[in-house]
Amino acid sequence: MKIGVIMGGFSSEREVSLQTGQEMMRYLDRSRYEVVPIVIERREDFIAQVQRAGIDMALLALHGTYGEDGTVQGALETLGIPYTGSGVLASSLCMNKRLTKMLLQAACVCTPAGLVWQGMDDYDPQTVERLGYPVIVKPNAGGSSIGIQLVRSEQELLAAVQEACRLDQAILIEPYIQGTELTCSIVDGEALPIIGIRAAHSEWFDYKAKYETGGAEEKVIRLPSAVEQRVRETALACYRLLQCKVYARVDIILQGDIPYVLEVNTLPGMTANSLLPKSAAAAGMSFAQLLEKIISCSLQERCREWGRETYAS
Repeated sequence: MKIGVIMGGFSSEREVSLQTGQEMMRYLDRSRYEVVPIVIERREDFIAQVQRAGIDMALLALHGTYGEDGTVQGALETLGIPYTGSGVLASSLCMNKRLTKMLLQAACVCTPAGLVWQGMDDYDPQTVERLGYPVIVKPNAGGSSIGIQLVRSEQELLAAVQEACRLDQAILIEPYIQGTELTCSIVDGEALPIIGIRAAHSEWFDYKAKYETGGAEEKVIRLPSAVEQRVRETALACYRLLQCKVYARVDIILQGDIPYVLEVNTLPGMTANSLLPKSAAAAGMSFAQLLEKIISCSLQERCREWGRETYAS
């Protein structure tokens, strides 16, 4: 099977995407697959790039806008090329943090309450004062903690909002919930071991903590059985509610025994420091086995969605 590893793009997460793509290519079984790197540079070139490559399947290593938001998935569906991970709807929903939170709240899943501002025209420090400091300011779309800032006072608010607006017109302002940061990865509908996260040099799990070696302590966490069950059930409820497929990662803050869902990642990072591979390893699954699982489950999912019995390679 000829597999195109699609990476790059032009979102703020381009560099992380390139790292994910390189790591995937490193571990793909070359006795089973012909591997072709497809690096996206411009939106208008994508379809031509894929057609020239003549691939049988797309292994998505993309993060952020035009990659994780359903756009590339829709283009691949138009071309009839199966791809890994969730479909168009789930990708689009999970990329939009505001819509995700609305659906979670409607389903009685705990998630931080907050404000939604449409650009600087909505800037109103008094509403944030009523919400109460400290707060987290974040772009509505995006990941890898890019553009996210912890704000402790009105003096810090303006710069944080301007930075978030630089990345996305819509921004979220949420109360800063102190607790234990957790992530629960799901593969083929099953929750993997829960990872607890403690940033080494910052108060929260920011970009440096995520991607710099030694930036954070990330290991399987032991929780009371009832709490662990609640975290797993919450993560799986999000996965099903948002119609995720094949794999995803649910990020959570545990305050006391209450899990607050921060976001759902449909194409979580797969770099050497990423959380999903660490969780899979704790379940006894190597990186190569994880990729094989993602590919086989994605083929089955696309066959089911598109009404085919199998794909010829």
